[in-house]
Amino acid sequence: MLLMFFIIAAIMVILIFLFRNRMITKFIAVGYSIMHILLSLYCWSNSDATELRYFTFNSTGVLLLSILSVLAIPTIYHGFVYTRGDDLKKFNIYHAALITLMTFMSGAYLANGMTVLWIFVEATTLAVALLIYHDRTEIALEATWKYVFICSAGIALAYLGILFLGFIYGREDAASLTFSSLSVLINQANPMYLKIAFLFVLIGFSTKMGLFPMHTVTIDAHSVAPPPVSALISTTLMNVGFLAIYRVYTLFSSSPILPFMNNVLIFAGLLSLLVAAGYMLKAKHLKRMLAYSSLENMGLVAIATGVGGSGYYAALLLIVLHSFAKSSLFYQMGQLSRVLGTFRLDDCGNYMKLYPAGSLVLITGLISILAIPPSGLFISEFLIMKGLVFNNQWFVLITAIILLCFVIYAMSTRFMHIIFSNPRHYPEFTQSVKVRPVETVTQFILLGIVVIICFYQPQFLVDIINQSFSLLPR
Repeated sequence: MLLMFFIIAAIMVILIFLFRNRMITKFIAVGYSIMHILLSLYCWSNSDATELRYFTFNSTGVLLLSILSVLAIPTIYHGFVYTRGDDLKKFNIYHAALITLMTFMSGAYLANGMTVLWIFVEATTLAVALLIYHDRTEIALEATWKYVFICSAGIALAYLGILFLGFIYGREDAASLTFSSLSVLINQANPMYLKIAFLFVLIGFSTKMGLFPMHTVTIDAHSVAPPPVSALISTTLMNVGFLAIYRVYTLFSSSPILPFMNNVLIFAGLLSLLVAAGYMLKAKHLKRMLAYSSLENMGLVAIATGVGGSGYYAALLLIVLHSFAKSSLFYQMGQLSRVLGTFRLDDCGNYMKLYPAGSLVLITGLISILAIPPSGLFISEFLIMKGLVFNNQWFVLITAIILLCFVIYAMSTRFMHIIFSNPRHYPEFTQSVKVRPVETVTQFILLGIVVIICFYQPQFLVDIINQSFSLLPR
């Protein structure tokens, strides 16, 4: 099944360029999203099976793959809306790159070894670069080169971490870096090598996760990328980075360096919260503000993982709910730019009068992403705080709460200005594009899931999250 998925995805990309027809491209994109859903269902029904030797349907990978399947259809739909004014060449390149990106992310989710995972993560960089440069502006070109350069540098650092993993083996077996084979020998390894490997992996893959200290690359990309692409960068692509770090963390959890890894993750998470809070207070670009919000959420994920215990459940639940809430807000940013003609805060205002349905999405999304009840993210953050209290980590708890207060203030005041206040500066753009309220249906569905999870967590979700950290010490 997995081999068929990769082959058909490649054929679809080729057909897009062969036929050069807008309707055929749309048909192929929708067909791909349906195929992706079928792949997720197949992985659920064949849990822990291994295919093509290098891919295993383990619980964490299947969970993140399912998130991508859920977001595939709305991302493709909003991509149709965003690119409908483009010429055929740009239209085809956009959707071919989008299919390629989702295929590479799927491979990264299911990879059962460090080398295969590294290859797919690096491949996502090339696909995202095409999407960032979609509008062909000078700013887009600059952001694209920054993204390629910094991500490549980060992935090179991650590769150094993989090389240190090779020291665990003898020279004859150094090529075997599957997670299952490494787990057998972890306790025999030199802790110093493990610490160095973890630091390199954390710094390297934080370019994808959007975590401090390599978070800047995603911030710049959000400023120019099409909103549906930003929705993927800030959710499913960040999940790829998280998965790479989480795989190594799980692998090393049985070794003596577990306390070291926890301290590093908590430290990186706190610094991510600090940077996010500071920059959100002065953010003037709406998509950059949402990008810093993603940095804040990834910081919470890192802290939750470092806390351990109930924090593991909180981290994975936060990953799921953040993906749905943040993608909804980015989809809405695409509609907001059509109505207001700008992403600049000072030029925005009176959104409730101009587009009430979109304003309701912003209000609901604000409540959801800030973890205000009835948002399901409240459950995740509550578990994180509970874990910090249980571990007597009062400094981390108090610091995180203070920084979250700044984030709540910064984001809520800006959203209220957009929705209810008059623009501080009236832009030259005067013609407002009418947006159909039906375009907000996907956002309300995703945000509805976030709210429902606050009151009811389905058993299949609870089970797969629990399975994802079953090998970790409680």
